[in-house]
Amino acid sequence: LPHAGYLINLCSPDGEKAKKSFLALKDEVERAHLLGLKYVNFHPGAHLNRYSEREALNIIADRINEIIDQTEDVVLVLETTAGQGSNLGYRFEHLAEIIEQVEDKSRIGVCIDTCHIFAAGYDISTEGGYIKTFEQFEEIVGFEYLKGVHLNDSKTPLGSRKDRHAPLGEGYIGLTPFRLMVNDDRFRGVPLILETPEPERWREEIELLRGFVGKI
Repeated sequence: LPHAGYLINLCSPDGEKAKKSFLALKDEVERAHLLGLKYVNFHPGAHLNRYSEREALNIIADRINEIIDQTEDVVLVLETTAGQGSNLGYRFEHLAEIIEQVEDKSRIGVCIDTCHIFAAGYDISTEGGYIKTFEQFEEIVGFEYLKGVHLNDSKTPLGSRKDRHAPLGEGYIGLTPFRLMVNDDRFRGVPLILETPEPERWREEIELLRGFVGKI
């Protein structure tokens, strides 16, 4: 699940930057196809207070349709965001609105980032909150579109709208949702990808997650 460039902004109000973003994402998709990769993950974009959210979501969907028309096979994967600044994708409804307008549904998907959704206001830190959040996701977006999960704790509190990753269990989220997720059949076969900030601890964190399997 490769990640496209962070500077890509499909709904940039600056015409030149919007064109460069379109071409950059199209190039990422073409490279993925040549490498035999199935997905390209990217952040939806930021309206920079020049468009309404609805207008910006429409623009993003239009440009995704153009990229799909001009490329082959690869699925474009929208990542949830924390909603920092004017970034879109911090509500499940944003993703659903874009997906609804994409003509070829087989070429669009979603990646959930646990830090981002928590910072956006979805409280996954408790079992009850986890259950409620993913019931909402199923109702609004649908697990059939889920192509990956970025596993991160959060350095900032619930609803902070700040994207600050923390090692698992060392932030405001805690370990509960990660224990639940590795035992949740809805996530079976979905890549769970560590994006925590200390690479030297990834082996330890992977073992932690493996140790949760079967322990509900």
